[in-house]
Amino acid sequence: LVISDVNMPNMDGIQFGTALRQLPAFKFTPILMLTAKGDDADRVLGLDLGADDYLAKPFHHKELLARIKAILRRISIVESSQAPQSQLQINQVIIDHSTRLVTCHQQSIELTGTEYQILTLLMEQHGSIVSKETISEQVLGRKLSPYDRSIDMHVSNIRRKLLPFSTTEKIKTVRGAGYIFLSGHTS
Repeated sequence: LVISDVNMPNMDGIQFGTALRQLPAFKFTPILMLTAKGDDADRVLGLDLGADDYLAKPFHHKELLARIKAILRRISIVESSQAPQSQLQINQVIIDHSTRLVTCHQQSIELTGTEYQILTLLMEQHGSIVSKETISEQVLGRKLSPYDRSIDMHVSNIRRKLLPFSTTEKIKTVRGAGYIFLSGHTS
């Protein structure tokens, strides 16, 4: 887990996180951004550029510790759930859990750790609605709070990353209910 402040000398936290994601050893390392900039646009930018979570200052140290524990807990849950099945393949999207490689129509897709976990959950439940509450609890390790748009942003990022390689919709939004990974045809 990497905790980074957005406002740093020489390189800001967003640039740092983007550079860190380029290193193979840190490709899936969770990043928690801390910032004095708490408006929605800054949170969206941080999540969009690869942060797994974003915490605005000032914050209570117990909230920081709870978020750290939640991130570490979901990593261990994902790692333990991946053991039995090494590959998941639905609607031309393949997740290879042994290498954490995601492909869409045989093209490699770069996902953050959180995006990878959300896509895995949606694909495991393909054809069924997965609520934002379920995603928040199982992937982010916390209850969904009112006005929290982080799930929407992560799903939007996944869609954007799949779009160049896909001719069909993969993730459908069911307004007021959640998301469905469309089964399409299983190959």
